[in-house]
Amino acid sequence: MGSASHLGYWADRKGKATNRLPRGLFFGLIGLLAFTAGAIVFGQTTGLGLVKQQLGAPVAMRDVMITRSMSDFVVVTDLQTRQQIASFGPQAGGFVRGSLRAFERMRQVAKVPFDTPYRLIKWEAGAVSLSDTGTGERIYLDAFGPDNVAAFEALLGSQGGENQ
Repeated sequence: MGSASHLGYWADRKGKATNRLPRGLFFGLIGLLAFTAGAIVFGQTTGLGLVKQQLGAPVAMRDVMITRSMSDFVVVTDLQTRQQIASFGPQAGGFVRGSLRAFERMRQVAKVPFDTPYRLIKWEAGAVSLSDTGTGERIYLDAFGPDNVAAFEALLGSQGGENQ
């Protein structure tokens, strides 16, 4: 038995041109990459075309414990006063429950205790963020819509939480 080159495939390919990327397409891709890199460098050096979110300073802050009970109730407790702020049953508090699941998963991966507090912050610009003090993760809740922001903003309390 002969080698792989004698099985017929290579013999059929003899004398035929190889498939190549068309030159115009190749140079077009190189040009697009060069333009993109140039636009990024231009934007970073001049500041033109950049969108920056200015949050300002925190105007309200509250450290809370968000725990899930065995009966699937989500309980939010103020860390400073140890008073229960809110409790959501199995069919209530959908966004708070969903956020808790996401943070629980991050804590599990990072091997952070589940009783580590969370920090709710309301910023001067009106944005609200939820931070995990154990993993350092922070999510800005404005991206999830005004109703979901209001769910967490209510946890800051009528006094706006702890003013800083």
